[in-house]
Amino acid sequence: MGLLAAVDAVVVTAACFAAWGIRHAMMKHAWWPNSWEQYPKEALALYVVPVMLFSLRWFGLYRPRRDRSVIGELSDIVKCSVAGVIVVVSLAVVFESHVLFEKQGVPWTSVEVRGVMLDAGRVQLGALMVVLPAMLAIERLCFRYGLRQLRRRGWNLRHVCIIGCGRLGQIVARTLERNSWTGLKVSYFVSHQDRTRRDECAGKPVLGGLADLESILENNKLDAVYIALPGSKAMLLSAVLARLERFPIDVRVVPDINPKYVPHSMTVGELDGMPILSYRECPTSGLGGMSKRVLDFCGAIIAIVIFAIPMLFTALLVRISGPGPLIFKQRRVSLGGQVFDIYKFRTMHHVEDETGPNVATPASWTERNDPRVTPIGRWLRCTSLDELPQLFNVVTGEMSLVGPRPERPELIERFRDDWRGYMLRQHVKAGITGWAQVNGLRGQTSLRKRLQYDLFYVKNWSLGFDMKILVMTLFKGFVHKNAH
Repeated sequence: MGLLAAVDAVVVTAACFAAWGIRHAMMKHAWWPNSWEQYPKEALALYVVPVMLFSLRWFGLYRPRRDRSVIGELSDIVKCSVAGVIVVVSLAVVFESHVLFEKQGVPWTSVEVRGVMLDAGRVQLGALMVVLPAMLAIERLCFRYGLRQLRRRGWNLRHVCIIGCGRLGQIVARTLERNSWTGLKVSYFVSHQDRTRRDECAGKPVLGGLADLESILENNKLDAVYIALPGSKAMLLSAVLARLERFPIDVRVVPDINPKYVPHSMTVGELDGMPILSYRECPTSGLGGMSKRVLDFCGAIIAIVIFAIPMLFTALLVRISGPGPLIFKQRRVSLGGQVFDIYKFRTMHHVEDETGPNVATPASWTERNDPRVTPIGRWLRCTSLDELPQLFNVVTGEMSLVGPRPERPELIERFRDDWRGYMLRQHVKAGITGWAQVNGLRGQTSLRKRLQYDLFYVKNWSLGFDMKILVMTLFKGFVHKNAH
């Protein structure tokens, strides 16, 4: 890691020179100074390099990252770069540095000169904020690529043992073998049973059971151990971890959890020293939920303005289609089991409901050529124009622009026990459009397939994913052969 730190220092220095070059170009209309004498005597790199090296270490970017994702590392680089620049600005203000605010022989007390100096400093810091993470990211990507090529050729390998010969242990072995770029090579297995007669698992030797763990590790040196105990042996985890404390090796624990039913990546937190494994939580909580709500509110207002005339025209068509209310309301379920009234333009013939006032006959799934649907209502359903009043559900916060389609409470009670993972749909707000809908899963299509697409959306939710679905909706979300 010493070599990596030295390369990081060179890259950070180069980023400082590049930021100053951008500042010089923007403030003095020249792409680069005529001589190095024009470069500030107190080079910005003298501040930035030590601060950034400390920041990189603080964010764990000098720890081994063989089995960590590239995206995670790039995210940490952006965070540590922002933190580093903030510290540099604080130091420059405290020590009244001339690096960012060059006096050049002009009294600092001059208000006009001060404004120009501050503008130059802001330009340089802004450029550094962009250039620094970009250059560090490129450097780390090149570094990772070089290491991967070496590891694929058998260099820089780390030998590991897998404790557990069950389904999970075999999955771990195949995953490590498939991702050879990590340089993690499975040497052997240790069975999760005390004794075993197996001598092979997933193409690797089984050297014994848990009763022989210490002697196996002493006689067969390793760099790391992956614990992959089956769920039925989970109570042995603490004892195994305690026994591994005698050996100076890395230890990884792979829990026996099916990721298919986990909405998003599991995280590990801590509360007063107590580790907490987050298995399931709402993906749109916190800042993500706030950003989604802003997108929903602004998008719904814009859509209402755009579709105001089509909605008035649709309302007129519904009125002339027959007696009854313009808007059909029905109880549906959204985020966290919240029940609300969903709004749609009425598309069916109006009938008298014995349990209350006049309403349109509700339907769970309308069949093709349903006699209850009016001729105008059939056209509205095929074009999805009957869904436009749900924009007002979005404005009030009952629905989202994007999310799983809301179901009726009685249907949820029916499906919650029959379909595993069905209730995970309620970890996000119900939406007007969704991942299942833009992929053609509407009308009388497979409920299992719809559930798979909804769970994929919940597990992989992001603001960018919402934007993608909204764009897809414009092209194939309104008119579809399965809409009826």
